[in-house]
Amino acid sequence: MTRVDFYVLEDLSEDAAMRFACRLCLKAIQGGMPVHVQLEDKTQVAAMDTLLWDYPKHRFLPHQLITETGETTAAQAETASEAQSTEKPADATTDNEASKDQSKDRGGVKSPIHLGCDGPLHDSGLLINLATQVPSFFGRFDRVAEIIVGESKDQGREHYKFYRDRGYPLHHHDLKDWEN
Repeated sequence: MTRVDFYVLEDLSEDAAMRFACRLCLKAIQGGMPVHVQLEDKTQVAAMDTLLWDYPKHRFLPHQLITETGETTAAQAETASEAQSTEKPADATTDNEASKDQSKDRGGVKSPIHLGCDGPLHDSGLLINLATQVPSFFGRFDRVAEIIVGESKDQGREHYKFYRDRGYPLHHHDLKDWEN
């Protein structure tokens, strides 16, 4: 059964939820877990895409954008892989190359992190929901992360009730100074 974690951040800045989502993405891919970040719209997808290029600081997180048709844009991962391959010895394996090798097991998916506002390409791993609604496909994932910041508390309560009423195991995390 899908485990649902609610992360309540003390940080009230607009991009706090996205920054924390980057941290969750990093932790998940370090553990070998694929991630789908569900976003509200294309504007939010673009903002998250930009953030994953350099957050946490000086750390590229390999990702791809999922379009409305289910196609992907993975130039980010290919570009980063090329840049890293010029900095490392020929026999060294980069994180992106390892991701590409793992992707062969996931139906040609090129990156461990997907960003989209429609639906995911995979059926397991971590779903980070940054959209206003609970996605209908959430139950296909092993874990769901709901990030609550500032004015989204009412929305968080609605999501909490939604999952609770359906019997999903819920976990609550109050986080202060999570970036330190």
